[in-house]
Amino acid sequence: MCKIYITLILAYLNHISLYPCLLDYAHPWQISFQDPATPVMEGIIALHHDLMFVLAIIGTSVIWLLLRTTYLFYHKNNPVPSSITHGTTIEIVWTVTPSIILMVIAIPSFALLYSIDEVIDPAVTIKVIGHQWYWSYEYSDYSDVDGNCVNFDSYMVSDDDLQLGQVRLLDVDNRVVLPANTHVRALVTATDVLHSWAIPSLGIKMDACPGRLNQVSMFIKREGVFYGQCSEICGIQHGFMPIAIQAVSVEDYVKWIAVQAECNDWFTNKVKLLEQ
Repeated sequence: MCKIYITLILAYLNHISLYPCLLDYAHPWQISFQDPATPVMEGIIALHHDLMFVLAIIGTSVIWLLLRTTYLFYHKNNPVPSSITHGTTIEIVWTVTPSIILMVIAIPSFALLYSIDEVIDPAVTIKVIGHQWYWSYEYSDYSDVDGNCVNFDSYMVSDDDLQLGQVRLLDVDNRVVLPANTHVRALVTATDVLHSWAIPSLGIKMDACPGRLNQVSMFIKREGVFYGQCSEICGIQHGFMPIAIQAVSVEDYVKWIAVQAECNDWFTNKVKLLEQ
């Protein structure tokens, strides 16, 4: 058994040395979370690590108490059992102590929940629509010369069409392009059944419900490509509707939107309109 654990550890360390890049999608032998790209995901990982430290102390204490009790009250070590049926002091201790621990944990937990739910004056809004079994995206802030908003469908790249560098079962034909270091709001819904728009590196998991608009905010701190998948069992091809978000600089995002809208002066016109 020890040889197996040593082999697993060496394989994981070897993988890290071969792939020193950021973990923005699931890797073989990966342990723990993907690398965070938003303040929310950083907070989730920090809270998880803090709670694991607390749980390790509680687990060690409980195991020691159980083993100690088993030894002391073993029939050979304690042939004459005590006639005490309850103790007020210890009842108070093991009731108050967990309550205090839970209240201490609740403070950072509630703060994190509030930050996840908070939407801060978004500069970009996208609409995410789940279908069986693909995603559609709308950039309703922008329109082309005919007044149509920028929108497209996003399908998984099949195994036969994969190119060098693309990730199997995770790459799509049309990625969602978003600006880094910008407050972005996503409106999530569905047209048929329940879906879930989930990107682990961004700390996002929002249900897509037919006839309902849910919203989630994100602030991507670095450029890169972040992968996710539908996290709601939505049918036979549930595992084949991935999500790929490409975070770029604001300048590259402006160029991309201009190309999508097929208009060279949309940004200038929008700035003039805001100034008026």
